[in-house]
Amino acid sequence: MSLHVLMVAAEAVPLAKTGGLGDMVGAFAPALHRAGTAVTLMLPAWPGTLEAVEDVREVARFDDLPGGPASLLAATLPGVGLPLLLWRNDALLVREGSLYLDHDGREYADNPLRFGAFCHAAAHVAAGLPGLPGVDVVHAHDWHTGLVPLLVRDSGAPVRTLFTVHNLAFQGNYPLEWMDKLAIPAQARGSEGCEFWGQLSFVKAGLVYADLLNTVSPGHAGELLTAEGGHGMDGVLRPRAAQLHGILNGIDTALWNPADDALLPKPFSAADPSGKHACKAALQRRFGLPEDAFAPVVALGSRLTHQKMADVALEALPFLLNRYPRLQVAMLGCGQPQYEQGFRELQQRYPRRVAAHIGYSEALAHLLHGGANLLLHGSRFEPCGLAPLYAMRYGTIPVASRVGGLADTIVDPVEHDPQTARANGFLFDGDAPAEMVEAVERALAAFSQPRVWRQLQRNAMQADFGWPRPVERYLALYAQLDQPRPRAARQAIA
Repeated sequence: MSLHVLMVAAEAVPLAKTGGLGDMVGAFAPALHRAGTAVTLMLPAWPGTLEAVEDVREVARFDDLPGGPASLLAATLPGVGLPLLLWRNDALLVREGSLYLDHDGREYADNPLRFGAFCHAAAHVAAGLPGLPGVDVVHAHDWHTGLVPLLVRDSGAPVRTLFTVHNLAFQGNYPLEWMDKLAIPAQARGSEGCEFWGQLSFVKAGLVYADLLNTVSPGHAGELLTAEGGHGMDGVLRPRAAQLHGILNGIDTALWNPADDALLPKPFSAADPSGKHACKAALQRRFGLPEDAFAPVVALGSRLTHQKMADVALEALPFLLNRYPRLQVAMLGCGQPQYEQGFRELQQRYPRRVAAHIGYSEALAHLLHGGANLLLHGSRFEPCGLAPLYAMRYGTIPVASRVGGLADTIVDPVEHDPQTARANGFLFDGDAPAEMVEAVERALAAFSQPRVWRQLQRNAMQADFGWPRPVERYLALYAQLDQPRPRAARQAIA
């Protein structure tokens, strides 16, 4: 396909990551590049980014953006050759906390300026800058880039846009005075534009002004059109249902490959799973749990939030620990303080049976998936759900909520006999602790039957969750967009 895609996102591994957005963009852009698509990934130049890329050179300066002077750097991603554009404004990007939050977990007060300026820079690139290749399609990801489709359309550039919603619960809603500070076009300031209940909404701008929309699983696309799953934006999305698509995320099958994972003590595969026993023992040692090959190890590896049902897990796990004396729990994650404290207290209540590691470590994440038997992944809503895909790749069977992408990828034995079909995990409905407990107990019953368990593992490990099929679907969307609008001096926003 002879078109150039400018992919715009706030984060992408290995350069910046806070969650699934960084995982997806960091795997998807290289997958497009390997498939022969001309794609350039545009990111903020976060601290440490410039030291992690190659062939850095300045290609443009911006003196008229919100937030003050900035520069645009071109670079390449080492080992991949993926072209990068890095928007640099140290006054806005260099902070002591995380990408979006300070050390106390509060959003930076100037986040609308930080990401609004980034959106303006991306729109300048899309409209054309000297020395850079022309852009045919802009693919913007999540609320941080929600203003890009609006600004591209306002520029009159003959460029089409795709806006991907990763998590509609995060919307970038800010006081209306930011309309002036971010130079929002006058025609877009009303309720038909990017105003949402008396605020400027970054995500609404993307939903209204992008030519096509998608989210990261077919199931979640349907949920977004409902009052229950639309996070208040269902009324915006329903008139655009024909332009909304669901494309399941892939995973980086080279990075997440138990047969060739340097972060595991011993490799293993679906054909030869023996190395998983060594990984389990290493996980138990690392987390301070007794080495017991026959003890079922339940892993939790996600953000500790209300969305991820941390509250439900904290109610369900004591019942399970009391009923199953050999059960072990290994938790890796961080999030809301009350849930972090809840898991610390659970560890104190069940010493050497519960291990809570508050924080995140890529090495521990690989060991967790490699060594555990079960992954407990409750979620009140889940656009895709990458952690269960990683877990299944490593023969760790997920127990998860029947929502969004989890329902698209996990097949329960109740629906399909694992001996004859593709059952690969266990699902539960709702957010009652009893429902979570019942699903875990069904999984533990299967764990006690080696032949059944081994088949579940084979089904999970052999499932195809790579990027080739999602890339094909995205290329089909880009092909729909490859019909430029006539260039106008200043296109009216409609």
